[in-house]
Amino acid sequence: MTMTPAEQSRAARDIATRAPVIPVLVLDDVAHAAPLARALVAGGLPALEVTLRTPVALECIREMAKVPGGIVGAGTLLTPADVKAAKAAGAMFGVSPGATDTLIQACIDEDLPLLPGAATATEAMILLEKGYDMLKFFPAEASGGAPALKGIGAPIPQISFCPTGGVSPQNKASYLSLPNVVCVGGSWVAPKDMMDAGDWDGIEKLARDAQT
Repeated sequence: MTMTPAEQSRAARDIATRAPVIPVLVLDDVAHAAPLARALVAGGLPALEVTLRTPVALECIREMAKVPGGIVGAGTLLTPADVKAAKAAGAMFGVSPGATDTLIQACIDEDLPLLPGAATATEAMILLEKGYDMLKFFPAEASGGAPALKGIGAPIPQISFCPTGGVSPQNKASYLSLPNVVCVGGSWVAPKDMMDAGDWDGIEKLARDAQT
């Protein structure tokens, strides 16, 4: 039984509503995966997006998927091969910067809930027509930030978004105050220097602070 786009969106929305921030994680060291996941989950951020931008990303997903309470997803899905590999590694959802028919079909075939990216009203309408009503607004700041997303939301209120790309502690409130925003995606909760130093308590604190 494969998931329809509407069912994928329902699953993605359920994951997105768990916390106001989805950490966007770029990992270079598999040894960081499990302790990072534990710190973020302990800090109240259970949904974790591991971007497929490093050679160890799939292995990191595999390790993070074992952490109790974590909901691990794969970001930067670009091809059907990415979707297959992410699902095999244990990813429970996928995130893409945009959306193509080929990528959408791969997620349907693999039963992987997808948070597809859109930056314009036209892209959002095309995805809504396919059955997706929970989208990623990307790249958020470069696409006009919260004012742009507010503008898109006025005529298309049935679509909800997770803005990602340039979202920070300084501007996240402007996004989260919008009625069409469920959560934001951000990388600031897992800085590379803190991971390299093994400062998992510090990262747990960043995760807690991200929710205020």
